[in-house]
Amino acid sequence: MATKRDYYEVLGVQKGASDDEIKKAYRKLSKQYHPDINKEADAEEKFKEISEAYEILSDPQKRAAYDQYGHAGTDPNFGAGGAGSFGGAGGFGGGAGGFGFEDIFESFFGGGGSRQADPKAPRQGADLQYSINLEFEEAIFGVEKDIKYNREETCHTCNGNGAKPGTQPEVCHKCHGSGSINVEHQTPLGRVMSRQTCDVCHGTGKEIKDPCPTCHGSGHEKRPHTVKVKVPAGVEDGQQMRLADQGEAGVNSGPYGDLYVVFKVKQSDIFDRDGAEIYYTLPLSFVQAALGDEINVPTVHGDVKLKVPAGTQTGAKFRLRGKGAPRLRGNTNGDQQVTVKIITPKNLNEKQREALYAFAEAGGQTVTEQKEEGFFGKMKDAFGGKK
Repeated sequence: MATKRDYYEVLGVQKGASDDEIKKAYRKLSKQYHPDINKEADAEEKFKEISEAYEILSDPQKRAAYDQYGHAGTDPNFGAGGAGSFGGAGGFGGGAGGFGFEDIFESFFGGGGSRQADPKAPRQGADLQYSINLEFEEAIFGVEKDIKYNREETCHTCNGNGAKPGTQPEVCHKCHGSGSINVEHQTPLGRVMSRQTCDVCHGTGKEIKDPCPTCHGSGHEKRPHTVKVKVPAGVEDGQQMRLADQGEAGVNSGPYGDLYVVFKVKQSDIFDRDGAEIYYTLPLSFVQAALGDEINVPTVHGDVKLKVPAGTQTGAKFRLRGKGAPRLRGNTNGDQQVTVKIITPKNLNEKQREALYAFAEAGGQTVTEQKEEGFFGKMKDAFGGKK
């Protein structure tokens, strides 16, 4: 029987680690060893070990029991009648409030009988995850995309029974179809008999003499699978959609797992987005802001005319009703918010400069005219070019 590693060691954290440290370690390791990403032979086993460690250490009660009693404290039947301790009214003899010999042996030897999950029962297949890249506009208006990925499916050659066509699985010769066997253990209390999953049929109760040439007896095969995904209008970056029965094939004729589609939305060059609200910065010249103007403003729904009143200041905001993104839970759109940014011209011609000086003088302002710089400007001043 393999010895389980310490859960804190599995996650790579100290025993006194905080909940956030445990969660952070789990997220990092689960991504690193997820079977869909990591193709190493032991990746799936490591992923299961990481998930089991997180399940215990993320639950305050389970973690407390583990810290006090180790792996024995994580057994579902641990301390069943005595408030989590070995003592109680029944002592070691079992009974009401006791911790019987049967519980001790189950903690050490994995239990057996009806308390364990039936290995022959149908089980749902594993879930999968797939990321879809979307353009900004595709996320706004929705789109249909075909995605293709590999998944475990029921073997098409043997229809999932694992046997070569023309043959059938036979009743296991070791467990006689029960799926479990009696195993003797030497303990400090003497020789003890416990019931374990059959090592020949692995709990199925059936033995395959002639394995299927396609799946080699597993009943599953890796095959490419295509799904049409209808991306709803208004999805955001990081949101996900569950597609039922599009994951891995189940065990013992169990249902397929699910596929979780994660949306990765590309940023727009001109728009920002927060939920259903869209934001746009409108560049205006000094003249447009001062005199007012009617501007064509781009939106995801097409250009919209916006009347900018005279005297508009930089930072002024306008709201275009219904020109935002669709709301996922509703039949309405958000708004587009327009923020004005006044652009100061960098290169003025002579007429523009004169007009601005005249504007300043008309307003009672005095502006010191800047001299031309450089060699030619100095020469012009020296020979009376400027007074």
